[in-house]
Amino acid sequence: MAKLLKKGQMKPGTIAEAGSMSRLNTGTWRTYCPVTDLEKCTHCMICWLLCPDSAVQIEAGKKVGTNLQYCKGCGICATECPVDAIEIKLESEMSEQERKGYPAREFW
Repeated sequence: MAKLLKKGQMKPGTIAEAGSMSRLNTGTWRTYCPVTDLEKCTHCMICWLLCPDSAVQIEAGKKVGTNLQYCKGCGICATECPVDAIEIKLESEMSEQERKGYPAREFW
């Protein structure tokens, strides 16, 4: 297995080893956060299919949440959700209920 390089060690055009991004917690610099209404969600898996960070959590064929260690808050999931079950919010403006289940952040 190749050694995982740190950001400062990578040169332009560097290609990371396949599957290595799962070892990097890249969600720490996110500003926006997806909030999913799981009652409204039809579990069509479009968000899972299109998420560039593989952050959508699935159990038994249903969306159960978003792994914020990897989510960068890009909003693709909310834009593509056919039933508008996902809303992108500024993390600093999320309610206590919306934060439930997400890891604590310093500015909360």
